[in-house]
Amino acid sequence: QVRLVESGGGLVQAGGSLRLSCAASGSIASIDAMAWHRQAPGKQRELVAYITSGGSTYYGDSVEGRFTISRDNAENTVDLQMNSLQLEDTAVYYCVCNTRILGSIWYSDYWGPGTQVTVSS
Repeated sequence: QVRLVESGGGLVQAGGSLRLSCAASGSIASIDAMAWHRQAPGKQRELVAYITSGGSTYYGDSVEGRFTISRDNAENTVDLQMNSLQLEDTAVYYCVCNTRILGSIWYSDYWGPGTQVTVSS
């Protein structure tokens, strides 16, 4: 019903930058919040950042000031610009969209398959 495709992950040196993108497609009526989560090896999944349909943003403490989330409501895309990357940012990054599908009155979270980000020293 809703498909999320992430791109932009890869290997980068500490201090470098990457930009993740996520595109949502399918039977979409509307998307409320869009977010990025991440999960590092041996750690719990954590919220990195989210952005509401109105453009309000939230960032986790560990990425505040280094990462920027943005979205294009017309294209159903959400991006995560990651600067000053640190070793601790190594994780699988997941796009999440709180979406109402056509014919429904309810919103549900849809997750992408994830994209690996590896920061090397």
